[in-house]
Amino acid sequence: MSKTAQSVWENCLLFIKDNIQEQAFKTWFEPIKSVELTDNALYIQVPSKFFYEWLEEHYVKLLKVALTKELGKNAKLLYKIKMENTYGNKQPFTEQLPSAHRSPIKSQDVDAPFKNLNPELKNPFVIPGIRNLKIESQLNPNYSFDNFLEGDSNRLARSAGMAVANKPGGTSFNPLLIFGGVGLGKTHLAHAIGVEIKDKYPEKTVLYISAEVFTQQYIDSVKKNNRNDFIHFYQLIDVLIIDDVQFLSGKTGTQDVFFHIFNYLHQNGKQVILTSDKAPVDMQDIEQRLLSRFKWGLSAELHQPDYETRISILKNILYRDGVEMPDEIIEYVARNIKSNVRELEGAIISLIAQSSFNKKK
Repeated sequence: MSKTAQSVWENCLLFIKDNIQEQAFKTWFEPIKSVELTDNALYIQVPSKFFYEWLEEHYVKLLKVALTKELGKNAKLLYKIKMENTYGNKQPFTEQLPSAHRSPIKSQDVDAPFKNLNPELKNPFVIPGIRNLKIESQLNPNYSFDNFLEGDSNRLARSAGMAVANKPGGTSFNPLLIFGGVGLGKTHLAHAIGVEIKDKYPEKTVLYISAEVFTQQYIDSVKKNNRNDFIHFYQLIDVLIIDDVQFLSGKTGTQDVFFHIFNYLHQNGKQVILTSDKAPVDMQDIEQRLLSRFKWGLSAELHQPDYETRISILKNILYRDGVEMPDEIIEYVARNIKSNVRELEGAIISLIAQSSFNKKK
């Protein structure tokens, strides 16, 4: 029976699936398509340059063994990168890249559409009339990892956030989506990641923005006919943090422009961090192509803090404000307020205010 690109790749996948974890297989191998088989060279199509680089860095040996089993010791693997259609180009363009165990071939310039950035590029965060391309991060330095206390309810999200802060764009947590109910610390954690990155990598451009403001900026750019400048501006960002991404629900224009920005950042190894009040699976009126990208990285849920974590949070607030409070009061508050961190903080502030105004313990 003659071999086809599909049959060879399917056999490779069977071998690969037996040798790696299921989640890794779903993330890195299921999206690949086999394209062409010529002699002993298999061409596969991957969705982005980031994808190609990740495979080459982490799975090149596994790929080589799988392909050698199918095509013999002279087997070659070549990648075709099918770029998503960016604004302006009518056709998606394909870049051809070799696998690491093959001599390199000249490839197209991936960044071609973005080389000539307009020096008059408008920064949507600058007051009109003031020309300035220095991008302020919009981060709140009071939201740090130091005052984001770890507990069972947030350990996964906090650990993933630390990993991203140590190596932005260089982990598989891209995008990192932090989700959970009101007052559980999503915004705090998103800021903490940004603050830590700015501290470790001062040369990186970090930007925090709410989805609501992003949408308003996009609407303004359409009115002023500078949508391309808006897109270019966001392509300059190394670490983009978008808060309350569920706010994009039903806004098709904003979703479309965010899709292009997200693709460009992801393909160029930039970090995207999102927060939401619900998991991707529960988001309504968000385009499927965008939801699928939200699922590329890690979705980490923040839960209601347990009793021990609530005690730690309360003690931390009191320490921060230089207030002493008997343990039985702290324990009483922690036992009775379980919903979220914001309400805990509100209760303590209220107690301190009552005590100082009424001059009572």
